[in-house]
Amino acid sequence: MHEVALIGCGYVADLYMRGLKAHPGIRLVGAHDRDPARQAAFCSYWGVPPLPDPAAACAALPHDGLVLNLTNPRSHDTITRGCLRANRHVWSEKPMVLDMEIARELHDLARSRGLQLASAPSSVLSQSAQGLGRALRMGVGGTPRLIYAELDDGFIPQAPYHDWLSESGAPWPAEDEFATGCTLEHAGYWLSWMIAHLGPVRRVVSATAEVIPDKPGMRHAAPDFSVAALYFDSGPVARLTCSIAAPHDHRLRIFGDEGVIEVARAWDNHAPVRYRRRMRLRRRLLESPVARDLSIKGAHQPRPARRGAARMDFALGPVEMLDAIAKGRDSRLAGAYALHLTEVTLAVQAGGARDMTTRCAPMEPMPWAT
Repeated sequence: MHEVALIGCGYVADLYMRGLKAHPGIRLVGAHDRDPARQAAFCSYWGVPPLPDPAAACAALPHDGLVLNLTNPRSHDTITRGCLRANRHVWSEKPMVLDMEIARELHDLARSRGLQLASAPSSVLSQSAQGLGRALRMGVGGTPRLIYAELDDGFIPQAPYHDWLSESGAPWPAEDEFATGCTLEHAGYWLSWMIAHLGPVRRVVSATAEVIPDKPGMRHAAPDFSVAALYFDSGPVARLTCSIAAPHDHRLRIFGDEGVIEVARAWDNHAPVRYRRRMRLRRRLLESPVARDLSIKGAHQPRPARRGAARMDFALGPVEMLDAIAKGRDSRLAGAYALHLTEVTLAVQAGGARDMTTRCAPMEPMPWAT
């Protein structure tokens, strides 16, 4: 039985709880939130013991336990640092931190204490992401040359987000979402897949803007649009777009010498992976209208009960991390990978041209995806 403690009982915590419920080998020892009313509502709904503070959350865990830091992004540094100093492994909700030098400090602190520090998102471990990786390793589509990755969420400031409540009644954190920005909140979904399968990014060239000013309740919002060109050490170039203005579009398309591999939905752990072979028909060049399904078959992962728009298991990362800790190996989502993902994400948000200073190896596939 693996044990975890949860810090931060807001909107996303309920999504993690749905995932944890689907993995019977995990026990939640308790939860803490700085808002007593929010903590009480969350713990009552899920039947979880309340914990008085972060120190108590760490103390409630064995050495091989895991703290889930699900606080708002501005608190990630303080909570993660405190847990590492208490000699506890940490899983952080994204973004890991808001400053690259702090990310390095936390990475080095974890390494110096023999601890693991990893960051969301977990979807890179999903059957869909692992199926994509397997297709690339098999050479489907030929050499990948160009990638288009979309993370547009619609014109969110006009959405009825005041009515969006989590299972235990937490409101969607509009102020945090607008202040942090859609790039730091969402870019990791496709970045994590690309870095895992293609290896490290060498250079980032990005442009950002706040195209929707005067968001409700906000004086200083982060950019709500970004577009970045990502140059990978392995050769391909990717264009990543994030916005909360353009209509909903979560596609990933990889253009290779022989055809196109595509995934239609970023927030679906079981979204089909499809391949369209390029062909010539008379004087035309086109991709086949009939797609080949490259998805990994079988039930390799549980499917948590669905709430809301996302078909994701938020616990995939913590579960893999706990397994790694128990077996004395490095988690796929920790260490150099987490640090590089953080640097690339922050570079996309910052705008301009930046050469990356971190590197990581391509991710080892899950055993059932080889």
